[in-house]
Amino acid sequence: MERDKSLGLLSISRKGGNIVLGEEQVGSVTRAGRARLVVLASDAGAHTVRRAKSFVAGTPQPVLTLSYTRDELGDALGTTSCAIAAITDVRLAQAFVKTLGDPEKYAELLQDLDVRVKRVEKRRAEEKAHRYNVRHGKK
Repeated sequence: MERDKSLGLLSISRKGGNIVLGEEQVGSVTRAGRARLVVLASDAGAHTVRRAKSFVAGTPQPVLTLSYTRDELGDALGTTSCAIAAITDVRLAQAFVKTLGDPEKYAELLQDLDVRVKRVEKRRAEEKAHRYNVRHGKK
């Protein structure tokens, strides 16, 4: 059941445009600092794993090796196979890690994502208040 939820979240991410697939696209997103979570298939090649780690080296962007194969990830994402992907929305990344189960294993990653989600929510609330103040004048 949890397995279906996590793959379903990846599918939703793809439909919403919040995930990029493939080494080149993941590389450009991570260099731009927009990747919130880089995921690797369990049977990804050694070259792909090295490239993923080099993409995020020196940045706070985490890399997570999943228990899914390339074919399972590809089926969930609507392609033939997928060895590497990057989730660009922090809330979806947090929800995805939560559905993986085993909270002890991912505790540090979840704490980091929680902090990022709170920061995003605070920023959005400030932007909303700013837009209101611009329209109606600050009281």
